[in-house]
Amino acid sequence: MSTSDQRNGAHILVFPYPALGHIIPLLDLTHMFLTRGLTVTVLITPPHLSLLDPLLSSHPSTSIQPLLLSPPNIIPTVDSQLFRPVANARALSKLRNPIIKWFKSHPSPPVAIISDIFLGWTHHLASHLGVPHVAFWTSSAFAASVFHTLWRDLPKVDDPTDEDAVLSMPKVPNSPKYPWWQITSLYRGFKEGNPDWEFFKNGILANGQSWGTVFNSFTELEQVYIEHIKKEMGHDRVWGVGPLLPADEDSMGPTNRGGSSSVPAHDVMGWLDSKADDSVVYVCFGSRWMLKNEQVGALAGALQCSGVHFIWCLKESDLDNVAISNGFEDRVEGKGYLIKGWAAQVAILRHQAVGAFVTHCGWNSVLEGLAAGVLMLTWPVAADQFTNAKFLVDQIGVAVRFCECGTRTVPNSGELARLLAESVGGTRPERSRVMEVCIAASEAIKGGSSSRDMESLVNKLCGLNTQRSL
Repeated sequence: MSTSDQRNGAHILVFPYPALGHIIPLLDLTHMFLTRGLTVTVLITPPHLSLLDPLLSSHPSTSIQPLLLSPPNIIPTVDSQLFRPVANARALSKLRNPIIKWFKSHPSPPVAIISDIFLGWTHHLASHLGVPHVAFWTSSAFAASVFHTLWRDLPKVDDPTDEDAVLSMPKVPNSPKYPWWQITSLYRGFKEGNPDWEFFKNGILANGQSWGTVFNSFTELEQVYIEHIKKEMGHDRVWGVGPLLPADEDSMGPTNRGGSSSVPAHDVMGWLDSKADDSVVYVCFGSRWMLKNEQVGALAGALQCSGVHFIWCLKESDLDNVAISNGFEDRVEGKGYLIKGWAAQVAILRHQAVGAFVTHCGWNSVLEGLAAGVLMLTWPVAADQFTNAKFLVDQIGVAVRFCECGTRTVPNSGELARLLAESVGGTRPERSRVMEVCIAASEAIKGGSSSRDMESLVNKLCGLNTQRSL
C-alpha cells in the first residue's frame, strides 16, 4: 500500500515535547502520516498551538485534530532554567489522567502513541491503555546511542571536578571519547535520589523498551548506529525516515515552517539572489542556544574582517551586545544581512548563494545543512551538539571545526576570520563530501531507504488498526 486511499485511516496520538527544536520535526513526521492517509491527534500546549496552523489549513479536520492540554504548575526540584527538560518532563506527566480520560471517551481512540524521547513516561501510559508506544528521537542515532549508554550504565570519570577528564564509551560503535565538560549537562547534573532526575532517567530508559523507535535520520548516513539501536532494543522496529524536511513546493514550507520569519522571506531571497553561488556564510545558533557576550563580539569581528558575505540570525539578547549595537550593521552594509529573530532557515540554506553554515550542530540544523549540500563550520554549545559535531567532522567529513570551546572561552577572532574566508568557494574536500551526502539524503526520501522505512512504519501502524477491528 502506498497511496492514501488504500490506507485504513489508523488513528495515532502524537505528543511532542513543547520546545521548537522538538516540535518542528515531529510535526514534519505528522505531515508525512497525513499524506499517507493516517488520522492524527496532536497533543499540544497552548503557547505552541499556532505551529499547527500549516497542518490544520492544508489537511481536512477529519484527518488532524489538536488536543489542547496545559500541565499544572509544580515546584521543580532542580534548576528549571538550567535543566528545563528534566523539570518539564515531570510536569507534563501530570497530564496522564486527562489523557486517559480523553482516550477512554473517544469514539475511535488512537491505536498507538508516538512521543518525543523526553516524554518517555508515555511508554507506561501506552501500556496502561493497551496500545504500542513509539519513541521519536529528535537527535541522531549516534547521539541516541551515546545518550542511552549514559543513562543505562551511569559511567563516571575518576574526578568529576576535572572538566577535561575523558569519558570513554566502548559499548558504542567507534568507541567515542569525550572530555567531561562536553557531556550533556542533563547527565553531568544528575542527582541520584532527586525525584525530577530519577523520573527523567526512568523515562529515557523506558524509551528503550518501546514497541518502536523512529529517527529523523537515514540509513546511508547512520547505518552502524541504527543497527546498534536495533540490537540494543532486541527487534527491528527501528525506522530512519529522514531528513524530515518540507519539499520546495510543499504548503508546509520551507518559508513558514516553525513560524513566520521575522523578515519577509522575499527580502532575504532577493538579497541572496544578488550574490554569487557559494559566496555567502549563514550563521545561526538555533532557537535556544546563546553565546557569551565576548564570544558574540569575537564572531562579529571575524565576520567583519573576513570580507565574506554573510547572513547572521541574531537573538534578542544579541541586539544589546556592544559589538552589535555599536554600528556593526552599518560597518557591514552590503556584506552582511542581519535577521533579528526567527529565520526561514531551510529556504536560506537551499539558496545557491549559500556556501557555508556556521552552526551550533543541533540535529535539525545538521540535517537542513546536509540536505542543502552546504559545508558546515561547527561551534557546538551544549546538549547533543558535541556528539553531532564529532560525527560531522571525524566520521563523515562534511564539516570543519570552527570553535570547540562551547561557551567556556573566547576564540581568536583572527582565526575565525581565516576559516570563514576559506569556507566559501574553493575546493575543500568537505565541500565535495557534503554534496555526496546531500545526494544520498535526496535519494533516501525519494524512493530510497527513508521512503521504504516510512512505508514500513505506516503499514505497521495500519496493521494495529486492523488487529483492533478483528
